[in-house]
Amino acid sequence: MWSRHLALELKADGPVIVAVNPGSLLGSKMVKEGFGVDGGDLGIGADILTRAALSDEFATASGKYYDNDSRRFASPHLDGLDARKSEVLVRAIETLIARLT
Repeated sequence: MWSRHLALELKADGPVIVAVNPGSLLGSKMVKEGFGVDGGDLGIGADILTRAALSDEFATASGKYYDNDSRRFASPHLDGLDARKSEVLVRAIETLIARLT
């Protein structure tokens, strides 16, 4: 929600901002400890993040969501498209950041 909000706010004046699911249950420490499974190769997530940063495929994708599990741009959760809910979330994030800075 935050990524989409930032992309819509910055438009063409800012960097390309894309929300990326690098892959579900990759073999991170969090997955191993939280789910008790080894998980998939972390290289899967590294590869898509590298592609997102360097390829033309993502150059005009600001505000979109990329789901690496399905290997395509996809619709985000419906809440992510709700402008009111997004605004509430962004205000909460900005309040937390202001407290920490």
